[in-house]
Formats: sequence, C-alpha cells, structure tokens
Amino acid sequence: MRPTLINLNLVNFYQLSVMGKKFRGGRKGGSNRGGRRNGPATYQSYDAIVKENKNLEKFYNSAIPLEDAERSEFWEALKRELPNSFRFCGSKGHALAVKRLLETRYAPEIVKIERYDGEPVQAPQPVPWYPDQLAYSMNTPKHVIRKFPPFAAFQKFLVSETSVGNISRQEVVSMIPPLLMDVEPGMTVLDMCAAPGSKAAQLLEMVHAGEEARIRKFMQSFGETKPQAVEDDSIDLSVDAGDDGRATGLLIANDADYKRSHMLVHQLKRLASPNILVTNHDATLYPAIKLPRDPDHPEKGQYLRFDRILADVPCSGDGTLRKNVNLWKDWQPGNALGLHVTQVRILVRALQMLKVGGRVVYSTCSMNPVENEAVVVSAIERCGGPDKIGIVDCKDRLPLLKRSPGMHQWQIMDKSGRVWSSWEEVQQHVLTTEGPMPSKLSDTMFARPDTSDCSALPLDRCMRVYAHQQDTGGFFITVLEKKEEFKAKPETKARAPNNATTTNGVDNTEQETKVEVEEEKAAMGEPTDVLPTVGPKRPLDEDVETQPEVKRQKTAEPESNEKSEAQPEAVAEPEQAPLEKNTEEPNPETGAKPKNNTQADRKVKPSDGNYEEPFKYLPPDHPVIKDIQSFYKVSSRFPADRFMVRNAMGEPAKAIYYTSSLLRDILVENEGRGVKFVHGGVKMFMKQDAPSAEVCRWRIQSEGMPIIEGYVGPDRVVRLTNKETFHTLLKEMFPKFIDDDWKKLNEIGERAKEIGMGCCLLVVEPDGSDPDFSERMVLPLWKSFHSLNLMLPKEDRSAMLLRVFNDTSPVINRTLKDSAKKEAEAANADSETKDEVMEDAPAAEEVNGKDEATEPHNEADDDGEDAVEGGAKLSVAV
Repeated sequence: MRPTLINLNLVNFYQLSVMGKKFRGGRKGGSNRGGRRNGPATYQSYDAIVKENKNLEKFYNSAIPLEDAERSEFWEALKRELPNSFRFCGSKGHALAVKRLLETRYAPEIVKIERYDGEPVQAPQPVPWYPDQLAYSMNTPKHVIRKFPPFAAFQKFLVSETSVGNISRQEVVSMIPPLLMDVEPGMTVLDMCAAPGSKAAQLLEMVHAGEEARIRKFMQSFGETKPQAVEDDSIDLSVDAGDDGRATGLLIANDADYKRSHMLVHQLKRLASPNILVTNHDATLYPAIKLPRDPDHPEKGQYLRFDRILADVPCSGDGTLRKNVNLWKDWQPGNALGLHVTQVRILVRALQMLKVGGRVVYSTCSMNPVENEAVVVSAIERCGGPDKIGIVDCKDRLPLLKRSPGMHQWQIMDKSGRVWSSWEEVQQHVLTTEGPMPSKLSDTMFARPDTSDCSALPLDRCMRVYAHQQDTGGFFITVLEKKEEFKAKPETKARAPNNATTTNGVDNTEQETKVEVEEEKAAMGEPTDVLPTVGPKRPLDEDVETQPEVKRQKTAEPESNEKSEAQPEAVAEPEQAPLEKNTEEPNPETGAKPKNNTQADRKVKPSDGNYEEPFKYLPPDHPVIKDIQSFYKVSSRFPADRFMVRNAMGEPAKAIYYTSSLLRDILVENEGRGVKFVHGGVKMFMKQDAPSAEVCRWRIQSEGMPIIEGYVGPDRVVRLTNKETFHTLLKEMFPKFIDDDWKKLNEIGERAKEIGMGCCLLVVEPDGSDPDFSERMVLPLWKSFHSLNLMLPKEDRSAMLLRVFNDTSPVINRTLKDSAKKEAEAANADSETKDEVMEDAPAAEEVNGKDEATEPHNEADDDGEDAVEGGAKLSVAV
C-alpha cells in the first residue's frame, strides 16, 4: 500500500520513510495535523510550501539557547528535506552479510554517476555513531534518483530486502533510544508505545543477541551437531544459558490502538521470535502481568517487573518538521500543552513497573521542554524524588553522536502565543490583571523553584538532538534508573489564584475529583471507569504501509487485588475505554473448561468489536505432538510443553505455535484476566494434506525452522553445498521429480530420491569460497510423488535470488501453468472460478503473488494475522 507520489518506486520507498509519518490517534473526529491523510496522495512539490510559522519561530528562538550563527543553521536545517535512512536488521552476522552487498554491488555503480552539473553522486553513507555501521543515510536529490539506471537496481534491492525484513526504513534519530537501553540477553523488556515497531525490532534483536552461536555451542556439547570449521572463542555460555542457549528474555510490544497493534505484528513477525508478545493497552494504565506463584510462598501473587522499558511517548512531533511539512502551518503551542499530563502518566507507570536497578528510556520527537524536561521532572517528583529515581549520564555512549544537554530552565508558550518563564509569573499576572488563567497551563510544566526537592536534578544529562547537528530530525532522550521502590504520589492539581477562572470557563473540580478516585482504584488493582481523552498523539517515527488514519482507542484492565510486594502499582489514566468486570483471581485450571475460558477472553473484546482468539497450550502428550515428534525424530531435549494454538477449543486445526517458557507462563496465568494479548510466539507447524497415512500432516513452517532444526533427526535432513543447486530450487516452483530428474539436483539428488515423502529440512552449508554464497540457511522442503518444492513465500524466493545470484528474472511456476491450462479446458460452465486447482499442490499457505494458489480460510484456528499483514502464502505440492 505505497502511495503514488511520483512515477518511481524508489522515491515512493523513501517518501514513505521520511514524509508519511502519521499521528497516533487524536481527539474525537481526528486530527488535522501530521501531513498526508487517508491513503494515496498526488505528488506535491514541498518546496512550494511556505516553511514559516511566526509563533513557532518566536518560541524556539527564545526557548532553545543557541548562538546567532548556530540559530541560523538550526532553522536552515529544519527547512531542508530530510535525508533518507535505513537500517540492516536481524542477527549481526546476517545484517553484515546483507550490508556487504550494498558496499560491493551497488555503491560502486552509484558513485560512477555524474550529475548534469559535473558533480559525482554520493552513495549511501554509514551513520558513524551506529554500532557496526549498520545504519545508512542518503542525501541524493530526487531528480537524480529519477534519472539514472543504477538507482533502479539499488531500488529493487532496498524494496526486496525490506519486504523480507532484512532492512528497516527508519529515521536516524529514532534509532537512538534502543541503543541507550543497555538491553542484555535474558532481560524482560517493555515497549509501551511501540507501533509501528522499528524500535521494538531493535530491542528484539538485542534480546536474541548471540543466540545462534550459543545454541550451536550447546548442541555440540550434547553431540547433536558437528563442530564448525571456524569456532568463535568469544561465545560466553554463561550468558543467558538457562535454556540450552535459547533466548530466555522477553519483549512486550504494546500499542493502544488495535489496528496499530496488528501493524506491530506485521513488523515483528519477520524476526521469527518465540520471545515476543504484542498487547493492546493504554500505556498510562498498563496492567500488571501475573506470573506463577512462588512454590515457597504460594500465598503471595507474583507479577512481572521489567529490566528495561522504552517510553517513546505520543508527542506534538515538532522535531519532525523536515518530513511532516504541514506542521509549519499547523503547529500550535496548545498541541504540546495538551499532552503533558498524559506523558507524565506514561512515564510514572513505566517507573512503577520497573525493577529496582532497571532503566526507563523516555523519548519524544518534540523539541518542546513542556514535553521533555518538564515531564521528566514531574515524573521523578511523583515517584519520590531523586532518592528514588536517578537520571543516568550517557555522555560516554555513542561518542560520535552530536547532542546538546537538557535544560535546567525553560519557557512555556500558552495557547495565545504568550511566553512564560515560571509558574510564579503566571500567578502574578492573574492576580494583578484579574484576568483568566491561561488555558492548559499548570505548575508541573515549569522548572521547579529552589524550595523543591527536584530543583537541582541533573537535567543536563538529558539528551537533545537538533536537526542542524548531523542533518537529522529533532529528538529528546533521557535514561532514568530506579534506585528504590516507591509509592507514586497523586497528581497535583493546577493551583490558580482564588479570583482566577480558566479561559474556557469550565470548572474542572468534578473532573479532577474523578481522576483522583480512578487513580486510587487503579493503584489498588480495581477496575477503573472511562475518562475523557486528551489531545492528539505524536507522529509515527517510522513508516510502514500507509493506512487510513485511526484514532487511538484507549483501553485498560487493571489486575486482581492481590496483596503482594511484587505487584506494580498503576496510575490513573484520562483515556480509557469502558472495562468489563473481571474476577479477583483467575481460574488456576486454565484449559479445563474451554467454554468458561473462552467466555472470559471474549469479555476483553474492545468496544469497537475487535476480538482475538485465546491462546491454548497443548499437553506434551497430545497425539498431534507425539506424531510430530515421531515423524521428525525430534530430540527429547527440545521442550514439548511450549506448543499452543489460537482457538477456544484448544485443539490443533491449522497452525501450531511455539513460545518461550516465560511467554507460556504469562499467557497461561493471565488467561481470563482482561490482559489483551494480540500476538505471541512463532508459527512452528502448519497443517498440510498428506499423500499417505505414513506422512505427517504437520509441516515445519519456515519461520520456526531455525528454532527446531538442530533437534530434528537426520532422517529428515537434506544437505546442500552447491550454489547452482540452490539456484535451481529457488528459481523453479514445484519442479518435476520423476524418473531421472533427481540427477539434475547434483549433490542432493540421490538423497532427495531416497528420503520419504513429506516435509524435510534443507540445510544450506556453503563452503565459504563465494562471498555472495556464504551464509548457512535452513529451509523447509516438501517432497511429493512428482515434485520436490522449496517451501518459501514468493517474495522470499525473489529476495534470495537477488541477494545471492543478482537474478531479477521472475520465479518459474510450471505446475501452476499446467493447472491453469487444464482448468481452462474444463471451465465451460464455471466462469466464477477464482482459484486454480493445482494437481500437484492441493494446499497452500502465505502467498502474495496473484498467480499463486491459496488455501480456504479456516476460522477455527486462524488468528487473523494473515489478513492484517498481507503476508505471502506458501504453495506446497503433495
């Protein structure tokens, strides 16, 4: 769903990245801020837009302390178009391999281009401060991109690798917050406002750091695999070693809008992690996640505390002026004022859920101190002051990143455009003029007086990044550390002089009382009532497929009221959907009564009618699990108690998922408690029509292959070493495999002829002599009576052909052509037939191309994700 801006896909690709950021919801009726709206838009020259705003320039000329020369650079940078940027994703080894193609195949051709003015064209440049230089920025003008053929090849590479998740389109400054979180393997991490998911993807990569090497080492120690030719002596098996090298950490990615939470699923499923949960809750009142009881203290409930939390909060987004150019005319000081309270509540809630010694990274794409330093001070003040919460000094982190320190004193502009330096100045003005209190202003927005415990906070440890410093957008980042447990103080009310009234003439006493009551209920773990919404959300910092603007639906479900020191508090929230009443304790026998459990899950259905199927775990002795273990000769070392399905009956119908142990505990313990889980785990097995009773009807899904491959017996493994053999399997779908066809497959031909029918593992093990063919891969292969098919989505095939062979020709699907011919001959009376009947491929899964067979939708065990992500469906021959 890429908007047609001009007639070049590369420009579409980049303009999606840097020009199409959307706001996260807004007031009822939507928001008129945030750039293009509602789908495709015609191309517009942004040079024609007048990049001026009197109040904006007045405020930041006085609010940001810059010398005159630097101030000119500041405004000039904000008026220039933002460079395009992207990041290589996945494990470090894989990311470096894809990056090498940019450096060796595409960059040398790009720099050969000479512009009309005689100047050479600059290839994409690595971002100097990003680790391993895995992030790139590109400043090439669009008219150059349109004109020269080398960019067409580069464009195909970018689009292809982005479609399969190897490249993330992400603004440079939005990559900073995850890098400051110090996430280590084994940690529990929460991203509170995660959509569309690029920062969450960074965090997930950190959770899995070193996992492949650790698993390989463990497997060798058990005698399950042979040693590698070149061993990495730097592998530390003591790091996250509790599960045979598998990652034990957790990332929960949350978003308050249901549709955007599915956008998260689309982004994060590409990383195939069994350690990811996606939830759909309001960040200001995120529910406590229940854990299994401690056997030594069964009387106490246990709740999840996080090692790291990212609070990349909704904001006014004026740091994105370079790409959201409509902000030049739409910017108003009230945008930021209306979000201050919500931002404080999100940060306070984050600090409550944090472990002692844990860290919260707070960030915005705003330059306004009311959304930045003022929020940090207010949150620390509510959480007990500097004795409880500290600001971490990050000056030694990312040393090549240019930044400015946070402010100790700042100014606030009210809705009328008047600038104020302190709360005392506001009060004095109201008393002397007997005029109205400026709307939306409160004492928490200003720097604290010397009498406050928070007056001397080291706010210079906060990080401000301005557009002119390294040709980026604007951003604010702060790292906070929790020193001790605390009980959050209630929100302070705006204290106006006795003779003052607000500019809108509304008495807020009743509303403030309501907030106070709901805050107390939330802190006690009781259900809360709906409160009014406040303000729009900040723009997206990364863009994916453009979708219609949606309002963030705020919902929250606090937990049961259990006396436990481990249960985090919750703070009151001004934006919630009506809540269903839930029981004080969940039924410990989850799965014993499917109807009851299903009913409990249906109660958490949001008011807009969205519904997620429940998560039901299969017992290790389930007949389907036993059949899978027998057919694939799965090692007993692979856990059999982590498989689950997505349907109320708890029986395998279409897909079987695999999760980490911690995810299983969370999903089981919180069933029926009102926690809205949208996605979790990895699709490990998909049901498949089998040619005979001896063939297992459950094939291994490509995304689950790296997790289970080391535990599958050698009887179901085919090993490939020849590059041309791999090219043959990629190029042709459902190649005929009868008579002497096996001889065409070189080193795997004889093995493929002997192996039994059904799903098997193709282990690609290059000898390392060809740099383009050097990565070890494990892919699903399906053998039928008449064909041997590599079971990959069409887009994955195309991406591998381009990456390994620089082959851009279309994939061949002879079976589909034969089937179409037969169907045409027999279609005299059936003009409405839409799906081709494939003689050698009766079932299919995840196909994007229009010429692919598709499988009928099975609602019994379909989580609905395919429709959301538009994912490719796999064609499988039987």
